[in-house]
This record gives sequence, C-alpha cells and structure tokens, in this order.
Amino acid sequence: MRLGVREDGSLFSRAGRALGWSFASTALSRLSTLAIGIVLARILGPHEFGTFAVATVALLAVLSFNELGVSLAIVRWPGDPREIAPTVATISVLSSTLIFAACYFGAPAFSAAMGEPSATPVVRVLGLSVIVSGLAATPVAILQRDFRQDRKMIADQVSSWTSSLTSIGFALSGAGAMSLAIGQLTGSIVGAVLFIAFAPRSLRFGFDLVKARALLKFGLPLAGSSIVVFAVTNVDKIIVGAVLGPVPLGYYVLAANLSNWPATMFAMPVRAVAPALLARLQGDPPTMRAAFLSSGGLLAAITLPACVVLSAAAGPVIGLVYGAPWQPAAAVLVWLGLLAALRILFELVYDYFVVLAHTRVVFTVQVIWFAALTPALYAGARLGGADGAAAAAFAVAALVVAPIYLYELARTGVPAGSVARQLAAPALAALGVAAVSVVATRLIASDLVAALVAGLAAGVALVVVLYRMRGTIRSLRSTEAAGESSPALT
Repeated sequence: MRLGVREDGSLFSRAGRALGWSFASTALSRLSTLAIGIVLARILGPHEFGTFAVATVALLAVLSFNELGVSLAIVRWPGDPREIAPTVATISVLSSTLIFAACYFGAPAFSAAMGEPSATPVVRVLGLSVIVSGLAATPVAILQRDFRQDRKMIADQVSSWTSSLTSIGFALSGAGAMSLAIGQLTGSIVGAVLFIAFAPRSLRFGFDLVKARALLKFGLPLAGSSIVVFAVTNVDKIIVGAVLGPVPLGYYVLAANLSNWPATMFAMPVRAVAPALLARLQGDPPTMRAAFLSSGGLLAAITLPACVVLSAAAGPVIGLVYGAPWQPAAAVLVWLGLLAALRILFELVYDYFVVLAHTRVVFTVQVIWFAALTPALYAGARLGGADGAAAAAFAVAALVVAPIYLYELARTGVPAGSVARQLAAPALAALGVAAVSVVATRLIASDLVAALVAGLAAGVALVVVLYRMRGTIRSLRSTEAAGESSPALT
C-alpha cells in the first residue's frame, strides 16, 4: 500500500475533506454563538457575565486534564484503536468522576478566592460537564482519527444551539449567571449522546492493565502539559478576577472571547485534522516539515488580518457589537487581539511537537511561559488594570515564548529563517491592515463605518496574500501526488 492510498481515496483527500467539514462546522458554530453571545451579554451585563466567567475558569481547569490525556492516544495509536478504546473509556470516566467530586467540594473556596462567593452553585453545575466530557472523550477521538468531521459537525452544531438557546431562555427568565451554566451543561449532554451514537465503534468499557500502563505513560505527560497550558491560558482571568473583581473580569473575558474568534474560526479546524495527518507523515520527515511550514504560512495569512482588525479597531468593534456599557473592554481587546495571533501559531507548533512525541519540549515551554506570565500579569493588573494585564500577557508571549519555540523548531530541522519566510507576507499585510484600521478609528465617528473600513482592508489583504502565496498552495497539492508514490507508513 502506498502512503495516502486507501479504498475511499488518498490520505490527503480525506484529510482535506475532514478539514472542510471541520471549518464549516466551526464557522457556523462561531457565527451563531457569537450572535447569541452578543444577546446574552446585553441581557446579563458585565457583573453577571463576570460571575459566569469565574465558574468557566474552574470548568476549563478540570477539563484540561480530566481524562488524563489518554484519549489522544487513540489518534496516534499505530494499530487498531479498538485495542485500547475500552481501557481509554474506563480511565476517562473514572478520572472525570473523581475530578468532579473535587470540583464540587472545592467550589466555595475557589469562588471566594476569585472574589465572587456567589459563583459557587454555578461552578458546581458546570462541573457536571466534566463527567459528560469523560464519556464523550473516546468517541470524539475515534471520529477525529477517522476524519469523520461530517458527523462531528452535526454533534457540535446540535450541542452549540442547544446550549445557546437554553441559556437565552433561562436568562430571559431572570436566572442570571446560572442560565449560562445550565445551557452549557444541557448542550454538552446532548452533544455527548450524539458523539457516542455517531462513533463508528460503539462505546465499550473494559480494562487491560498492560495497555493502561502504556496509555498513562503516554497520556500523563500530556495531561501535565495540559494543566500548564490551562494555567497559561487562564491565569490572566484568575489574576484579573482575584485582583480587580468580577466586573473588570467580565470586561476582560468579553474581550478574550472576541479575540479568540479568529483562533476558533480558523485555527481549531486545522488542529482537528493536522495531528492525525502529520502523525501519518512521521515516516517521511522532510514532507512532514514542509507540510507544517506550509500550514503555518497559510494559517497566518488567513488569521493575522482578522486579529489585527480586532486590535486596531477595538473601540468601534466593541461599541458596535456590544454597546456602550461594554466599552471598557476595548482597551483590553487591543492587546488580546495581538496575543491571539501569536497563540494561533503557537498552537500549531504545539501539535507538531506532540506528533513528534517531544512532550518534554511541550511541557518545558509551557512551564517557562507560566513562570514568566504570572508575575507579569499581577504587575500589569495592579499598575494598569485589566488592559495592563492584557498588555503584559502579550509582551511575555512575544518576548519569551516565541524565541523558545523558534529555537526548539530549529532543533527539529525547521530553522527560524524558514519560519520567517513563511510569515513575512502575512506579517506585512497585517501591518497595512493595522495602519488603515487605526486611521479609520481616529477619523470616522461612526462605529459601523469605521469597522466596515477596517474589515474591508482585512479582506483585501487576505486576497492579496493568498494570491502571493499561490506557490505554497500548489506545493501542498503536489504533496498529495508525492505521497501517493511514497512507501506505506507501517
């Protein structure tokens, strides 16, 4: 068998179709949830939104390691994943149940430390989603391995709409922050049911001690890394909440959610497909490195203009979308928009090292990031409020994390010069978008017109950069042809 040649088409064709489904799912989900999120923000206001943010931080913390990292082994397993699926399912559910218990009893202390004791019941309700996530972990990993993003799209969409509509209904009834928690839990339950039904192999429980040891050996370093990744991703919210209180946290989280839109829209679909694709190229390192570089360049071309618009036109965007009560979030969005651009590229690098099984690199970078970020955030929040914390987060990512990742990539045969060449055109286009956006923001009084001008500049930049990178696109297509003539990876 040749690489990529299977009965239902080539590996690259299947990955391409999976990427298309993943992108369509994420795009539709983000557009719908963004619109519904705007409605909820206007109904609830900064304080209730901040209370829910406190609970969300707790949920994300436990979800970062609830299944101990073993589900990812299904994606990378060289043999039939049915060999390990029952053991993975058992470990995932047991560990998730234990973690929920800890979350339930620790909720009062956590909420008090975040300056919002009233968030305790919200934290406990959201904590139930941990058990649901443990049940769905194995089916989701199987769908990802088999490139069944079409089925995953249906489950994601039903889950998203169920969560959003339930939240709106409870918010209109006066449930406050609890409305968001109930909606999140309801959506996750519905999604889990569909994931289990759609997985090509039924969910079964079992336990093989030998396989369990191998799974934990693989998963625990990733789980430890995921804890640090969570800390790096959410320590800003923890510090802002603890230092400044729930209302500034509400502004910060709103800006963070908006800044994550390009990452969720464009980066997450790539991350849903890239690990499985790169994993199957491990036997051909030059092709894998070329695919990684090309993916990074195209990802930057698509996402950098959007991130820069959010940053440079933050005032008009916040005013237009959320209204005057949320205007303080604009100063935060200036920095978080730029940080989002870096995070998108960092996440692709993270997945690349995971595929290479360089978990030491992944863990070390996250630890250094967290160690540098924590004091910087505290100082930024104390000296400059929520926007000061956001500026500190961007500075650490640009000045500490990026150089380390470039050094580690060079050690794997991906020199900094190659990365720079891939990012040069997108970066120059982003600078042009920033200039137009800043001028529009300062000279145009209407938020709508200013945002439209900035968005138009981003669209033009995207078209120009993609045209200039047509050679890169052709090289990705030629990779498929090369793959079809390569030996099998077995």
